[in-house]
Amino acid sequence: MSTKRDRSVLITHKTTDTSPESALDDLDASILRYLESHGRATNFEVGEAIGLSASAASRRILALESSGAIRGYRALVDDRLLGKRMTVYIRVTLERQSSTVLSSFETAVRRCRGIVSCHLMAGQYDYMLVARVAGIDDYGRLHQNGLSRLPGVTRIETSFALRDVLETHA
Repeated sequence: MSTKRDRSVLITHKTTDTSPESALDDLDASILRYLESHGRATNFEVGEAIGLSASAASRRILALESSGAIRGYRALVDDRLLGKRMTVYIRVTLERQSSTVLSSFETAVRRCRGIVSCHLMAGQYDYMLVARVAGIDDYGRLHQNGLSRLPGVTRIETSFALRDVLETHA
């Protein structure tokens, strides 16, 4: 490996949030930005990109993992290759927004297979769920065996994506 830095990959150290809640310094923020798009990078590659040695990059990455800033690593898989060709948006209204109802719903939705994200919303609906399913029959099973059994739900509205145009995970 070359020790010469590739300037096209070099990340500038931008100023991060200076509020007391922010525990990241500029180098940590640069590491996180780099790993978002280069998750399989070696410590050497991370160090080269942000201007650190491999050992210094390694120490910082371990600290970011220990602090929870890096929650894990995963492969982004094309769901279509696994037969999940349809994206479904599900708007959920609960009977009320007490902490007990919210907590109960959130605990149950985490166990609901097929749901890939869940968001507490402001506005007309309480939650927006996103599901990936094989097709309408698969969604029917999800609705019957999962969604309709979620606690506190009074209304479910569903929309189906005609085509996924853009999806990023960074």
